[in-house]
Amino acid sequence: MSEKRDYYEVLGVARDAGADDIRKAYRQSALKHHPDRNPGNAEAEALFKEATEAYSVLSDDEKRAAYDRFGFAGVGGQSGFDFSGAGIGDILSHFQDMFSDFFGGMGGGGRRQRPAARGQDVRVAATITLKDAMLGAKQEVAIVGAAPCEPCGGSGAKAGTKPQTCPQCRGTGQVTTQRGFVMFSTSCGRCQGSGRFIADPCESCHGSGYVEKRRVVLVAFPAGIDDSQRLRVPGQGMPGPNGAPPGDLYVDVNLAADERFERNGDDLAVRERVSFPDAALGAEVELTLPDETRVSATLPAGTQPGTVLTVKGKGVPRIDRRGRGDLLIVVDVAVPRGLSKRAKKLLGELAAELANEGKEAAG
Repeated sequence: MSEKRDYYEVLGVARDAGADDIRKAYRQSALKHHPDRNPGNAEAEALFKEATEAYSVLSDDEKRAAYDRFGFAGVGGQSGFDFSGAGIGDILSHFQDMFSDFFGGMGGGGRRQRPAARGQDVRVAATITLKDAMLGAKQEVAIVGAAPCEPCGGSGAKAGTKPQTCPQCRGTGQVTTQRGFVMFSTSCGRCQGSGRFIADPCESCHGSGYVEKRRVVLVAFPAGIDDSQRLRVPGQGMPGPNGAPPGDLYVDVNLAADERFERNGDDLAVRERVSFPDAALGAEVELTLPDETRVSATLPAGTQPGTVLTVKGKGVPRIDRRGRGDLLIVVDVAVPRGLSKRAKKLLGELAAELANEGKEAAG
């Protein structure tokens, strides 16, 4: 088998075969050529390795797409395992989880203890202000859940003792039985697959290694964070079983509404009321942003109600630290409700003057 065969040909499936068909074809080939069924048969071993390599590529959507487009060159170095010079034991060990999924543990699934699963992830929500979103902030987030038991240090064993290697599975977490040519592995019933046995459990946690507690995590919110975005805090989730790594904490961000400013992506919008004289004659408008930055904008003479003034680079900082958005000022012209006699007279004169200017411009 010196010449590499097409992966679809190896598994005997069409190029448009679905995932279930590929899985079924590999299972049939692996069962037929598995070393436990063909001891000492070099040809069967080679076919088994060839089918496993083909399945490792075609069962992965990304690798399969690269293979379909570029052939073997597209998956060179991507499969994560070198089949060409690998021994059968290495393959069985490397893919033991896959074989266990297919055959209930055939092919070395029960020969070594699997790494303990990491702890569960935790998801919470936190509300921040627009000022916090613009400046960045740190906020304590409360979590109620499992925490390592202090009396036993998280071991689950009574103080002064320690967990022992499970005598039934000898620490592997799996027990293996043989049925004909096939080896089957199941989780050890005595230690529930942990590989450890606690003879004298801790009275505080009853051997689990953790207790329910309320704890506080300090979460850093970067400048530019927006509503509905999610932060990941590694290692702050639930503790893993039997000393495994903890899960992660995910914080869903809720942005509280601001009394004056509205956020649209990286831009800020605000309504600013100006007097009629300022709108007619022009003026400088000064604002204080939520992050306490002072901003001024020029109001041109003759500004109409609803005009939007754009101040570049004065919006919300971008989360990638590449500048800021813009500030959009929507102009509202204030119309006085109560006027003095003099004010009414002056406005009447103004109205007459504007009318005359209009007639002269039209003539």
